[in-house]
Amino acid sequence: MQEHHLTVPCAARFFTLGHPSPSVKQVWFLCHGYGQLAASFLEEFRVLDDGHRYLVAPEGLSRYYTNHAAKTVGASWMTREDRSSEIADYVRYLDRLYDHVFSSMRRFDVAVHVLGFSQGAATAARWISLGRAVTDRLILWGELLPPDLDLEGAWGKLEDSRLTFVVGSEDRYLDRAALLTMEERLFDHEIPYETVAYAGGHWIDRDILHSLATR
Repeated sequence: MQEHHLTVPCAARFFTLGHPSPSVKQVWFLCHGYGQLAASFLEEFRVLDDGHRYLVAPEGLSRYYTNHAAKTVGASWMTREDRSSEIADYVRYLDRLYDHVFSSMRRFDVAVHVLGFSQGAATAARWISLGRAVTDRLILWGELLPPDLDLEGAWGKLEDSRLTFVVGSEDRYLDRAALLTMEERLFDHEIPYETVAYAGGHWIDRDILHSLATR
């Protein structure tokens, strides 16, 4: 038996809030978590839609039924099966989306924020580290950097990204021991970062979100 790969075009879905106009000062790319859909995830960020931000929420390429009885659907960025191919696929996808957004806007007229939540945090971190996109701030919410990410290779991009971790005090999905290990790795590679904590669980806290967007 031999394994093969064939690259094929596919329709990748994304949703937006706001309009790409000269009044826009910030562009946000928002990567949802496991089992979510981009449209419902984007609703969490409507508080930022003030006419000066353009919000872009890409959807993971793999959709599936999260509940067969209710026929509810979610999306995933990757699984452990053929993971390197899935990572390469979504990095190419997000790079093309980035190019699409800035085909109608001047990139250096705006500040770019990339926010990944839960599984989307690993997606966002890999995209910024491996892809072509340039971000002014990388926010990883409810998840850490992927442990297999080559920090030496990603050093330049992560150093310039104003890396921010958002951590809920009651987030049962966040591994505190892994957090300490990651902080040691970042220190060893001299990659600056900040940690923002809030009293809550595995969700987007709108007060913290607004604070990150306005400061």
